[in-house]
Amino acid sequence: MDLRNFGMDSALLSTLQDMLDFGEDHEKSTQNNPSRAYVRDAKAMAATPADVKEYPNSYVFIVDMPGIKAGEIKVQLEDDNVLVVSGERRREKEDGVKYVRMERRVGKFMRKFVLPENANTNAISAVSRDGVLTVTVEKLPPPQPKKPKTIDVKIG
Repeated sequence: MDLRNFGMDSALLSTLQDMLDFGEDHEKSTQNNPSRAYVRDAKAMAATPADVKEYPNSYVFIVDMPGIKAGEIKVQLEDDNVLVVSGERRREKEDGVKYVRMERRVGKFMRKFVLPENANTNAISAVSRDGVLTVTVEKLPPPQPKKPKTIDVKIG
């Protein structure tokens, strides 16, 4: 379907055209469309609210993950400095029940955080309580200032 046949040509229509063409022959497309996994992950990240707090000795990431059990939440470390929090809430199937209204979000939840250099990636803990995940990343102690090295001066 080519939207330009309707006499309109703009960046928005081009984007809409790309989205409509996305499902058809995506692999053979010459346009630089994002992969489906990338789009799915981007939507999941945009829909997952989080707060980040910095304390003197740690960083704390607070992520809303409603309806996801603690055992179904993944907390991972990628590339040694990217904290990834993910989970998926599935719709409960009940025989003989149809939804009149569905507003609560189902699907994948995900957030990625690039950790600062002083994050101790060996000291990460996570606790889930009442649909809120709290991930604590301890800070590394500040480096000790190097003492000047004294060189003996010899008489030559």
